[in-house]
Amino acid sequence: MALRPDEFHAHARTAADAELRLPLSRMTGWDISPFEPDGLRVAPLRPPVLPEPARHGEDPSDCDACRSRDEGIWLDDRWRLTRITGVGVPLVLMLHPREHFDLADLPDELAAELGVLTTHIARHVQALPGIARAHVYRIGDGGAHLHIWFFARPEGQAQLYGSWMVIWDDLLPEYPADVAEADAAIVADALVASYGGRRPAAGEPPKP
Repeated sequence: MALRPDEFHAHARTAADAELRLPLSRMTGWDISPFEPDGLRVAPLRPPVLPEPARHGEDPSDCDACRSRDEGIWLDDRWRLTRITGVGVPLVLMLHPREHFDLADLPDELAAELGVLTTHIARHVQALPGIARAHVYRIGDGGAHLHIWFFARPEGQAQLYGSWMVIWDDLLPEYPADVAEADAAIVADALVASYGGRRPAAGEPPKP
């Protein structure tokens, strides 16, 4: 069995100093880390918060993703793909089921579709000129409605390798929106061709 919250916290405290600060992680010593270890400090370890606060959209009637079920750069009957704006890397996309599901309660049929769709989207992102890799993430602590992230890692930017890329994305200046929008359209068109679905027409009203 996993450690109880109090047991986990007590275990973590064994490695902390008098201010409850853990030592710097091994990752901060990697050459792809965006931070130099000198002067960098870990935030004090906080006690567990129980019960955990509700995530956004735990109640489907108050879920922004459900209200936006007909919006995106690509749609089919069960899924939609959106572009996240204001990011630092060349392209960030997000895949959502149109109905209210999280990963653990996704029906098997949709779970199978998710695997195929993830492969197609990653393939088309990586086919963009100047893009070396598509990083795929599912976290789920902020929202109860399943959302899968796709980050396009720019070619040749070795510091953006691996798990630090989402931090670099937050540090970089905003990527040109017109370029990202054009690349997102290429991915969406390729997805229509390889998987199906459709591109919403400009100004198309949501379906009832």
